[in-house]
Amino acid sequence: MKTVRVEASAPYDVVIGRGILDRAGEFIPARGAKIAAVVSDDTVFSLYGQRVVRSLESTGLRVVSFTFPHGERSKNGKTFLEILEFFASRSLCRSDIAIALGGGVVGDITGFAAASYLRGIKYAQIPTTLLSAVDSSVGGKCAIDLEAGKNLAGAFHQPAAVVCDPDALDTLTPEVFSEGCAEALKYGIITSPELFSHINEKGKGFDREYVISECISIKADIVRRDEFDLGERALLNLGHTFGHGVERASGFSISHGAAVAIGTATVARGAGKLGLCEKGTAAAIVSALERLSLPVACPAPLDPDAVFDAMTHDKKRRGDETTVVIPEKIGKCRLVPMSKEKLYELMRAGV
Repeated sequence: MKTVRVEASAPYDVVIGRGILDRAGEFIPARGAKIAAVVSDDTVFSLYGQRVVRSLESTGLRVVSFTFPHGERSKNGKTFLEILEFFASRSLCRSDIAIALGGGVVGDITGFAAASYLRGIKYAQIPTTLLSAVDSSVGGKCAIDLEAGKNLAGAFHQPAAVVCDPDALDTLTPEVFSEGCAEALKYGIITSPELFSHINEKGKGFDREYVISECISIKADIVRRDEFDLGERALLNLGHTFGHGVERASGFSISHGAAVAIGTATVARGAGKLGLCEKGTAAAIVSALERLSLPVACPAPLDPDAVFDAMTHDKKRRGDETTVVIPEKIGKCRLVPMSKEKLYELMRAGV
């Protein structure tokens, strides 16, 4: 078992270990709480809900649970308000705690609900996908989607704890596991050649505890220096500018992880053709993504211009400029503000 400390404005521990799901209650600081509200989706709760409920009840908490239909389409205002109404109907008070049990959608919407209810209650994350384990469960970003784009309404609200059991990944489909690999590989590209090499060499058979703890350690360092996303933390958006456009243009039929893979490959190829990265960098990134069974190009009939139009609604835009993460080489990326014209040139060079 490994523990990574996240030194944010409200510090907390991320505990990583095989078989700890049934002990989740031990690692969640709930002093003063009488009620724990478990929020999950219908798929995850059917797999792990009762185990987590029993673990929390063993610590003396009264546990209530709320589930919603799985998938990105549920990360909206309607579900968000339903969660708030559920908290209120179960008489949660400010000393109680919410538990996000699931992947990125569950973590994002539960965190935002916890940040909003009574102007803020505690919550903890129990990630059950690779994507949420290596990325979205840590750092305190939480949000819902609006019709205009992804994650346009949200908050910064750090969890009280994160409990990550790699064994929970055993029930993922190969496609969903691969999608998490895109986020894991991202951390190698932005700062760690060693992590990139390990994932590239081992493929989907990589050491899960090592990769999860390395990704979280890298993110924890970045969050410590830039918790509120005013500078360096934007490096974590590698592939996301194009990826969010792909998601939205596809009507969310393309998942977040697959879209990030497409976005990462697109920006790498574009940077290579425009002379913005070292020779061979783009090829290494695309090859690694393909080895992980990830898509590296927009599927037909998705139109690149429609993707670009969707990108203009991305929250990373500042006025007429969008900051793009450019991979200069494996282990080093830089932030480049681009005009709409330059961004379009980069996209067309990379598709």
